[in-house]
Amino acid sequence: MTWHLLRDTARPGWQNMAVDAALLDLAAEGGDAFLRLYRWEPHCLSFGRHEPALRRYDVERIRALGLDVVRRPTGGRAVWHAGELTYAVAAPLVPFGGQKPAYAAIHAVIAEAIRSLGGDSALAEPGRALSPGAGPCFSAPVGGEVLIGGKKVTGSAQLIQGDTLLQHGSILLEDDQSLVRGLAGQGGDEPAEASLSQALGRMVGIEELSLAIAAAARRAFGPMTPISADSNRIATHLPRHQARFRDLAWTWQR
Repeated sequence: MTWHLLRDTARPGWQNMAVDAALLDLAAEGGDAFLRLYRWEPHCLSFGRHEPALRRYDVERIRALGLDVVRRPTGGRAVWHAGELTYAVAAPLVPFGGQKPAYAAIHAVIAEAIRSLGGDSALAEPGRALSPGAGPCFSAPVGGEVLIGGKKVTGSAQLIQGDTLLQHGSILLEDDQSLVRGLAGQGGDEPAEASLSQALGRMVGIEELSLAIAAAARRAFGPMTPISADSNRIATHLPRHQARFRDLAWTWQR
């Protein structure tokens, strides 16, 4: 399996999701694997694919605040993409040995990257998954997710399409998810998440974290060929995905 690395620029939510969906297409068609690291501009609220956003979050407040909103192709729950770095992995499942081993292998890379920066990271004990209506993504750790001091620093979600995986993850750098908790009517709750900068006791930059993840991924998966999200290979798959993720009917379907 050939790996490709995209250390991408910041993009709007709908563009980010379209690029990741295109990578899933390429992984399914050619058997290659892709690791993409990126940010969101403007900052964006993303919902999980099956999340009941209309009844879970304060829609009027979202509109009043003028928040950029998108619905991911992956599952999971809402994430506020501001002071964080997002990763996406699109890859065939067979080389990993299945869905759960892939989830574990990807999280092991993230945990190793955090340890290389000085963080005492660990993976949450295996446990049940949370339902789409259970609240914001960072409201509780799920089995296999990356923790520091018992608190989540990452939130991840998957989409399985045939024998191919798309996994998203958000790694908090300096921001908490208080906005999402407030939109869900949980403003007074004790945060279940911790930012990486808070956990390490120093500011951790986007570039520093991105390089650490890329290095950990190379150690785990082998060489990675750089590729641009603007390459023709990816661009040919973008139009239909861009239309879907810009469509308000998709975003607010439930």
